[in-house]
Amino acid sequence: MAAINDLIAQIEDEALRERIEKEVDKLAKQKKFGLVFEEHLPECTPLYDVPVRRGSKVSLRAGKTSETFTVLSVKDGKAACLPKNGNEAIEYAVDELVSTAEFGDPIYPFLQPLDSVCNAPDSDLWHTLIEADNYHALQLLEYLYAGKVDCIYIDPPYNKEDSNDWKYNCNYVDSTDAYRHSKWLSMMQKRLKIAKKLLNPNDSVLVVTIDETEYLHLGCLLEELFPEAQMQMISITINASGAVRKGMFSRSDEYAYFLFFGNAHIVLPAGDGKQSEVRWWYLRRLEDRSTRQNIPNTNQFYPIYINDKCEIVHIGEPVKAGINIHDVPDYPDSTKVFPIRDDGEEMTWGLTIPTLKRLMSEHMIQVLPNKNSEYQPFTIKYLSENYKDKIESGRWMIIGQREDGSNIVIESNGKVTRPTTVWKNPEYEAKKYGTTVLKDIVGKERFSYPKSLYAVHDCLARCGCVTEKKNALIIDFFAGSGTTLHAVNLLNAEDGGQRRCILVTNNEMKKDEEDSLLRKGVERCSDEWNALGIARYVTWPRTVCSIEGHDVNGNPLKGNYLGSDLPMADGFKANAAFFKLGFLDKTKVSLGRQFKEMIPTLWMKAGAHGPCPCIEENAPDMLILPENRMAILNDENLFNIFADKIAEHPEIETVYIVTDYEAGFATMAQALPGKKTVQLYRDYLDNFRINAGRNNR
Repeated sequence: MAAINDLIAQIEDEALRERIEKEVDKLAKQKKFGLVFEEHLPECTPLYDVPVRRGSKVSLRAGKTSETFTVLSVKDGKAACLPKNGNEAIEYAVDELVSTAEFGDPIYPFLQPLDSVCNAPDSDLWHTLIEADNYHALQLLEYLYAGKVDCIYIDPPYNKEDSNDWKYNCNYVDSTDAYRHSKWLSMMQKRLKIAKKLLNPNDSVLVVTIDETEYLHLGCLLEELFPEAQMQMISITINASGAVRKGMFSRSDEYAYFLFFGNAHIVLPAGDGKQSEVRWWYLRRLEDRSTRQNIPNTNQFYPIYINDKCEIVHIGEPVKAGINIHDVPDYPDSTKVFPIRDDGEEMTWGLTIPTLKRLMSEHMIQVLPNKNSEYQPFTIKYLSENYKDKIESGRWMIIGQREDGSNIVIESNGKVTRPTTVWKNPEYEAKKYGTTVLKDIVGKERFSYPKSLYAVHDCLARCGCVTEKKNALIIDFFAGSGTTLHAVNLLNAEDGGQRRCILVTNNEMKKDEEDSLLRKGVERCSDEWNALGIARYVTWPRTVCSIEGHDVNGNPLKGNYLGSDLPMADGFKANAAFFKLGFLDKTKVSLGRQFKEMIPTLWMKAGAHGPCPCIEENAPDMLILPENRMAILNDENLFNIFADKIAEHPEIETVYIVTDYEAGFATMAQALPGKKTVQLYRDYLDNFRINAGRNNR
């Protein structure tokens, strides 16, 4: 390398020298072992909402989005454009052009409401479908929910060599493309990097399904991007008879990578098989020899303080012999509990304080109300320390947690059936429970290879961060036909959960359908064109129909959901909002001229509570929205009045304050204790300006 650097230093052309230095530096950092692929950067996105003006980066509406120009001037509806890497300007009508963002350019996204479905007006639960290129949608979701997502489930394009099943740079990747695998990996890497920032590092799961075409490359990529995760690959039988592979074995399965972060773990559905709960020991000793009187000055006679939610909030010091328990101090908002029998005899606890605290941290302490005891209003139980050995041996298994946080541990006489890495449930058949289910809802087949509803349901249900969190946030940014949201609603219906799902899908269609529309003279992105895209023709209709319990023609859906007595015709008690991702002008945002356009984004950032508000007035002095648990102040001179109104609505959790004055914002935020305060529009603009370059690294 020293010799090369000496030679580079001799290059007189400074610009050329710098470019070569950068490329050599990249080569020096290239891995000698592992996954190596080209970093294909020129992904482009049309920004239909951003006006074409001098200095804009644009492309032709009817051309390839990747072929960009720089606008030199605009006059009388004409734009003089300099092609990328070109020297001579070309004139186009402004109407022929669209502003374009290349990968790494700052963009300022917003959500344009398209539709909504409300089948639970009294529910606070609102799912979301976003029609968008998923890279830019992920940038928005990072702004909204960084570190807050419990589960990401994605079914990306499989990059099959016998079909044009995914787009790169707005063009279908040809099966003969020598860089086909490299482009696919580059596409996945960009999106997974942002997905990593969304996941809760302490307890979350990433599930990625794939088939034999890219499973090896994907596995290496996941290991490289997520070294901190525990990863397993599951084989799911989706076609028992097998799909023919000429001259080879028929393919009957596909794969799902599960990546577990922090404390994430698998669970089994309650009541699975013949399993029963293990016996828990009483913390208060029962034998006569274990009285306080027989064991003076023991360190196992101490107060445990429990609140009305059956939670241990404090553990006192051991009480010496001769000291009356009534002289032991109380603890705020709790009941003081000693190991006392029903006859009043003072006993001892079965654990020392350090052991009790450790088992509490391991969720192996259970607290139950005991209304029948005068001396001990709560019963405390525990599992002995050898529980780890029994779990390791397979005799016991943790399948979930109770509301008090204690683990649910089951046994089956040494015959516990653990979930394996091979899933063969007949309900996972893709044609019967994927294609047919979708066809019964939206009519003729418009989407290839939808997942089995029950395969997706079980992928989610096996994750403790979904099953044990009734309010989990789940994202699918390769949403396709919308199976994931359907599965989340089914899971909620089964256990009364309020899990929220966010879907992202583009509005593309098959290449032969595109060609047919173009031959008919239908313009790209016209209303007629958009109506036939995946998001509007498949994903959203499925969402509406599954929630309301009918097909696209209004006929009630037939049959029950498998494994339950839930009629499909009953739908789900849920609501969903449908948005299209658009792009704002930075200058107009900073001046507060696109307040109405910002409202859905602010609604989602505040947790998507209640119906998304629709604001007719462009920028009112203030908005108090208790139903949405948020409030917005546009005129900081009215802060005192604003603060008084917020005090009248304790349900408001998120407060947005429009101000450019940092010190003033800090003062106002301090005057709103307990509220999440956000400075507009600086918080929004800085996020996308800074993250544009960062996500490119």
